[in-house]
Amino acid sequence: MYNEYNNIDAVIQAIKAARLPEQVEAMELILVDDGSNDGTAEKLEKYKNDKTIIVHSSQANFGKGTATRTGITYVTGDVVLIQDADMEYDPNDYAALLQPIIEGQAEVVYGSRFLRGARPEGMAWQNWLANQLLKIAANILYGAHLTDEATAYKMFKTEIIKALNLKSRRFEFCPEVTAKVLKKGCKIVEVPISYKGRTVEEGKKIKWQDGFSALWTLLKYRFVN
Repeated sequence: MYNEYNNIDAVIQAIKAARLPEQVEAMELILVDDGSNDGTAEKLEKYKNDKTIIVHSSQANFGKGTATRTGITYVTGDVVLIQDADMEYDPNDYAALLQPIIEGQAEVVYGSRFLRGARPEGMAWQNWLANQLLKIAANILYGAHLTDEATAYKMFKTEIIKALNLKSRRFEFCPEVTAKVLKKGCKIVEVPISYKGRTVEEGKKIKWQDGFSALWTLLKYRFVN
């Protein structure tokens, strides 16, 4: 999270209220504050006494890739799911994401925003176009059949993501992890999820430059490790 003072409590409550399959024995919640300066870090103090929550606060804003890699170092569970703190994604989809892993059908599951319709609610056409280009690039470069490469809802068996040697700092995390998973020969199973996009005015942080960075990342990791 970065500067999500208005959303973080609602996100945490939604995560804790999410219904999980009976096979899930416990859930740990790792909160990584990526150098917020709007009071988010101070708000997280109240969660430090919760034994199911780990709080990490960075002193500077490094980017999503760095924050995610930091969070992964704390993981002790069998499965990792990345959740942005912006309320665009619904924790009620956790059960659907977990099912292919529980049934032994997948080691990696992506929540696709496009399996329920052409363009999700709130997604600007520019973002839709960027998502389509990234999907096409990933499928051509890696022989995949993805509908949503850039989804934030990416779920992994822990040993898979910890073995990827991730290096990204910003939003290129998504294409890097996709490229490295596919190069390892892991099948990515997609399930439909809910999505409600937000505007820049509402706090959306990804910029058009990040789209070019994502394309370059997909291309780069096709040829290097």
